Amino acid sequence: MRSHLPHNMPHWKHIPILVYLSCFVLIVVLFWMIMPGVLAPNALAQDLGNSNLPILSPGHLLGTDALGRNVMSLVIAGARSAMIGPLAIATGSLVIGVIFGNIAGWFGGWLDRIISSYADITLSMPSMLLAIAAAGIIGGGYWVSVMIMIILYSPGDIRLIRAAVIQQKSKQYIESALIQRLSSWKIISIHIFPNISKIVFVNFFLNIAYGLVSMSSLSFLGIGVGPGDADWGRQLSDGRRFLFTSPAIALSAGIMIILTAIAINVIGDYLMNNKEKD
Repeated sequence: MRSHLPHNMPHWKHIPILVYLSCFVLIVVLFWMIMPGVLAPNALAQDLGNSNLPILSPGHLLGTDALGRNVMSLVIAGARSAMIGPLAIATGSLVIGVIFGNIAGWFGGWLDRIISSYADITLSMPSMLLAIAAAGIIGGGYWVSVMIMIILYSPGDIRLIRAAVIQQKSKQYIESALIQRLSSWKIISIHIFPNISKIVFVNFFLNIAYGLVSMSSLSFLGIGVGPGDADWGRQLSDGRRFLFTSPAIALSAGIMIILTAIAINVIGDYLMNNKEKD
């Protein structure tokens, strides 16, 4: 019996095992994000009498931190803070990139020069140092850090979408649309965007991974979330003092940051490779 799958759709047997493992990691993290109150209802509950318990302690699989908080519960509860910011960064950057990238790529001229200059200048600066300086001037805070990272990430999306739009402008279907005297916005939204949407989506996916590392770095430095909050970057920072006595505090958060970032990159690379084969 012949398969009726489209020719460009990969058969499940041909999907690498690493992609399946990456999907599993992301499903677990997503589950933690959605239901932290069910899975770790007392993650921030302190019990100084049980501080720095080792791994495999009764009722504490990964031990406890200096405040007696269950490390496993902190990892689960920290998934929401660790991932919501990167998702917001990727979404905000995508919106800015789609708007200004399409304007620069389609209209060209002085609009393109202004937008491209902004993108080039911003990309030439060290983003993390700029984020730290801006957060210090404006004042720290989780959502302040998110807004700063959106501004710093958007130039990359602008340049990517601008280049994709310029490539599409030379296609015959655009000439046909121009002959029909369709408006620029209709051509961009109905004709061009569907043809560049896959590369936009893949870049969005990869920006989540970069955002995760960036936000975790800021939280590690004390700029992101507040002291005592459940967050992987903050947990990594708080646990570094106990690496030789209670290593699970820092290692559990660090491992989750690495695994999640790798899983997102693996899936993003897989989607990109499949796009190139289409």
